Amino acid sequence: MKTHSPKEGKAKEQHVHAVFENIAPKYDVMNDIISFRRHIAWRAYTMKKMNVQRGQKALDLCCGTCDWTIQLAQATETGAVYGLDFSANMLAHGKTKVDKLGLDKQITLVQGNAMELPFEDNTFDYVTIGFGLRNVPDYMQVIREMRRVVKPGGKVVCLETSKPSTQPFKGIYNFYFQKLMPMMGKMVAKRYEQYQWLSESQASFPDHIQLARMFEEAGLERVEVKPFFMGVAALHMGTKGIEHV
Repeated sequence: MKTHSPKEGKAKEQHVHAVFENIAPKYDVMNDIISFRRHIAWRAYTMKKMNVQRGQKALDLCCGTCDWTIQLAQATETGAVYGLDFSANMLAHGKTKVDKLGLDKQITLVQGNAMELPFEDNTFDYVTIGFGLRNVPDYMQVIREMRRVVKPGGKVVCLETSKPSTQPFKGIYNFYFQKLMPMMGKMVAKRYEQYQWLSESQASFPDHIQLARMFEEAGLERVEVKPFFMGVAALHMGTKGIEHV
């Protein structure tokens, strides 16, 4: 598993920021195309597993254009929900959705760094990250920060692309991510290099077994893992122990 020095981490952070600032206008369309709209079903499954209750408080990291943030707000009904992302352009597109649905009083959008969360310990019932963990310089640091700000008994939830382990599907998947996805990015979003980088970021990301171990190493308990569609994506959910007060 690849690790980054502080210098490499900063370079990755700056590069990722530029990528998402550029692809923000076509982000939702490309998400639908890249995943064949399966990301919607995967998130619906995850929300069902989370069983969010009315009035609970949630934080959605790397919230992008706020699809999951909005679902969390609708599930909590009256609970406060925060969406955090480091891209102002992504947040601007998300704010348009939030305002259109009349959720601006319930949802607070924050431009910030997932590795240094501007929240107190033990604040949220749920902390989520959807298709964003692979883009940060230090995966473990983000997971630790998620555990820090979630309440004892609360859930840390990650929905992310993963890696198929069996052939021939593994080879087909790698060809799709490395060759076809950047070409679709060029055709649809007029951004070849940005989508080429997204495929490269996937290559260094841990598989679902390795990521589960990282959840446990970060101090999370009862870690649940659910791979989707032969391992192209996976849900990871861990609980913060009640001793963490």
